[in-house]
Amino acid sequence: MAGADRVADADTVIAATRGWIARAVIGLNLCPFARTVYVREQIRYVVSGARSAEALLGDLECELRALADAAPAAVETTLLIHPHALTGFLEYNEFLDIADLAVDRLNLRGVLQIASFHPEYQFAGTEPDDVTNYTNRSPHAMLHLLREATVETAVAAFPDADEIADRNIATMRRLGRRGVLDLLRG
Repeated sequence: MAGADRVADADTVIAATRGWIARAVIGLNLCPFARTVYVREQIRYVVSGARSAEALLGDLECELRALADAAPAAVETTLLIHPHALTGFLEYNEFLDIADLAVDRLNLRGVLQIASFHPEYQFAGTEPDDVTNYTNRSPHAMLHLLREATVETAVAAFPDADEIADRNIATMRRLGRRGVLDLLRG
């Protein structure tokens, strides 16, 4: 792929991701903590060109280090988007254990954590077409790198934080599959 094509592809991937955050994550209030970092532009969007798990692991380690080293006021969280690697959910899901091991290997346990989003996301015990899976379905496969201190502060400040998942499930069921798909199409 030519350099200009890679830039255009990355721009398209980031635009789709930003649209999803605005419409679903913030628009449906799936994550009550997302609005602030989105509005303040403290989200780092990185589109990986990786086409294998090994290459993605290298990108992940670089981004974990970069987030750990960055000032929170500048970069609060990172979305490592990988549209060409781990496109099937099962292989993606298996990679999450490897990703967690990378956090340990870099001595970042307790500092950073990884949340998972994928276009085919499926929670254990659900069917693939269960509408509740859309709480974690994103336009492209991605690893969301978060600062643990920020998560702890946000959860402590948010009343009933333990009810967020239940509220999200209720929102998805109320919208139904068609409503969710219409929302995501914009």
